[in-house]
Amino acid sequence: MNTFRKNGARIEVWRDAAQLSARAAELFADIAVQSIEARGRFSVALSGGSTPKALYRLLADDAHQDALTETWPLTHVFWTDERSVPPLDPQSNYRMAREALLMHVPVPDEQIHRMHGEDEPARAAASYASVLESEIGTPVPVFDLILLGMGTDAHTASIFPHSPLLKDSFSNQTVAAIYIEKLRAARLTLTMRVLNHAHNIIFLVSGVEKAEPLRRVFASVDSDEELPARWVRPTKGAPLWLVDEEAARLLV
Repeated sequence: MNTFRKNGARIEVWRDAAQLSARAAELFADIAVQSIEARGRFSVALSGGSTPKALYRLLADDAHQDALTETWPLTHVFWTDERSVPPLDPQSNYRMAREALLMHVPVPDEQIHRMHGEDEPARAAASYASVLESEIGTPVPVFDLILLGMGTDAHTASIFPHSPLLKDSFSNQTVAAIYIEKLRAARLTLTMRVLNHAHNIIFLVSGVEKAEPLRRVFASVDSDEELPARWVRPTKGAPLWLVDEEAARLLV
């Protein structure tokens, strides 16, 4: 493993996606324990994508079940974003996390807070904002951990390049409904305001196809300020990027 800082972020480079997932599982468990000791509960926002899915499967295995036995009952699960589909649709981020992780761990059903992608998007966004306010409180909900991925266009959550969500008009929202023109689809997503108030943010990035966008995210010039991943700048400390060697090949 190689570790360094770049543009204020912490980066850990692991050999492959398996090592990356193992490290993420270790950090997940540590943050859960620390959060429960400090605040009596652990609030985590899950991301979609293939790399997070590998982490969820690892957290559900027997070895990690033993390590997390006492934390799951005090865990509250949320999502960073969701497609406008029913909960059991193959494209649903909720369904992926449910099948890979939540069906296998003792998180109480009432502590699993999914985004209602099947509802009209604006109404679903407003409803989820109310859930965050009631479950986490404070004007801006502060998660103990937010897990993020990054697309080949450097989008994160469902905030895409040149999105209106990067403009000041969304600075007071916590959850937004947005239409992604290139996908011809609506999405629900936490806003940058929420992402940047988390106690901990961990990016999970793997694969050679992520090498060029990752290089652009960490370029010293500001010509790519429209890349959403560059906007993740937490107020409580630097984000941690867990990347594999293929994704990091243009960084080092």
